[in-house]
Amino acid sequence: MLVDSLLVPQCVYRPGTFTGLMTLYESNYIKLHQLASEMNWPVDAIVSSSPRDNDLHAEIVRREAYTTTLRLTYRFDDAGVPAADPDIIVRIYHDARLVEAVSSRDAHRHVKLRELARSSNAELDRRWRLNMLLNKWLDYLFEVGHSLGTAGRALS
Repeated sequence: MLVDSLLVPQCVYRPGTFTGLMTLYESNYIKLHQLASEMNWPVDAIVSSSPRDNDLHAEIVRREAYTTTLRLTYRFDDAGVPAADPDIIVRIYHDARLVEAVSSRDAHRHVKLRELARSSNAELDRRWRLNMLLNKWLDYLFEVGHSLGTAGRALS
């Protein structure tokens, strides 16, 4: 298991800076790689089940030569209406070994996620907030036993 908190960054950075954001993208890659050791799935959707958490849904939105765009979410049933939250779109840059959270829902079901979404609107701050959310969520997913590898159920 890789523990990115033990890695010494190759540069000195301050939180909220562009350099720090790139280091966060690298950390996201390492953490996603923990969940999915092989990130070039032969299927377009995988569900990971954990006895300690909701099912995690991973759906490939787009495949390109050097990138893969992926949606990560939980799915809920709200009085018969399906809802996804958090619903994060991530882009995996395979050649650079980076993962960037590019978008998320604005109207979250959870109070803390709504507070984070309202906290900042500047582009660099927005990217920091979204990628920190992804970073912490990836830690959580790993801790509760999710896997997007062979342990996950392929849906297509």
